[in-house]
Amino acid sequence: MNAYSDTIQPLKLQPMLSGECCLIDVREPIEHAEMHIPASKLIPLGQLEKRMEEIDRNRPVIVMCRGGKRGMEALNKLKALGITDVRNLEGGILGWKEAGLPVVTSRKKGLPLMQQVQLTIGLGVLTGAILALTVHPNWVFLCAFFGAGLTMAGSTGWCGLAILMSKMPWNRVVGQSCCASGNCSTSA
Repeated sequence: MNAYSDTIQPLKLQPMLSGECCLIDVREPIEHAEMHIPASKLIPLGQLEKRMEEIDRNRPVIVMCRGGKRGMEALNKLKALGITDVRNLEGGILGWKEAGLPVVTSRKKGLPLMQQVQLTIGLGVLTGAILALTVHPNWVFLCAFFGAGLTMAGSTGWCGLAILMSKMPWNRVVGQSCCASGNCSTSA
């Protein structure tokens, strides 16, 4: 099967959400709480193996993430675990939203996870550069550390800092979904 047939476009997925498929969101809980597709079920990528019994194998399985990279990783994991009818949402939730399709967003305003990661990396590089210029040249290795992390995240789609940040107390999603507490709204 080629990579193209392993994906599904947002406009082709939308009519299937009335029960024809099982849509799995493989992002972290904080990302799901910020914005998600109404019919999606949250099973973070790192929990797929442990939560296989929650996936309905009697319907096509569609996986999704933010932009598509983690979704492809989830697709490959599920295929290795024996689920053959699985596809990745092309462009992830960003592609879904770009197509003008409805999303559920949290009314609780905080910094989105990716913005938190960008701020942390930016402050780390800036701090390393200032310390290297004013205290000791070896502080330049702090900048190199963050640069190496960005390079790895960009090339693999795996960002350890994002995973770490998603587990911070201010990013924890307490209780069930944001919708249960009335802190979300649907928009197109």
